[in-house]
Amino acid sequence: MRALNLSPLYGSMVGAERLADALESAMRTPDDSSYPPYDIEKLSQDEYRISFAVAGFRPDELEIVAEPNQLTVSGRKAAGEAARNYLHRGIATRAFDRRFELADYVVVRNATYDNGMLIIELQREMPEAMKPRRIGIRTPQVASAPQQLSDDAPPAEANAPAANDAAQEKPRRARRKAA
Repeated sequence: MRALNLSPLYGSMVGAERLADALESAMRTPDDSSYPPYDIEKLSQDEYRISFAVAGFRPDELEIVAEPNQLTVSGRKAAGEAARNYLHRGIATRAFDRRFELADYVVVRNATYDNGMLIIELQREMPEAMKPRRIGIRTPQVASAPQQLSDDAPPAEANAPAANDAAQEKPRRARRKAA
């Protein structure tokens, strides 16, 4: 297998070490298991759904663990089930562990089980401090405040101070001369 060189990414991406590590890990460990089958859907810009076909498992035999940047779904059949005499066994009920790397700020919102389907709903919750914002540029005449980028934001001129720095400096000079 050919090695993947990710060093060019480091020249143009800052703080992407985790992404590069995930890519390298995916290249190293082949995912031989396709059990249980699952789908990943993107419902909207910030909402996702993972659906697992877990026929043969009861909800109490399934476990979902959400950690920072990782989701683990596992299933274990309960011990002590009565032995059955199968002529053909096509429904797999073997134990499984399925791990997903989650992007920053993606959290599990809900999990439901219905008719052999385990559905996990995820949502990206970007903190307000991480959302894009416009940074004002100060000049000697006008000082502008940072603005949030949004459709309903007023124009920059509406947020500018009424007087510039030079106008505020005149009363100070007058006070110095009087003293």
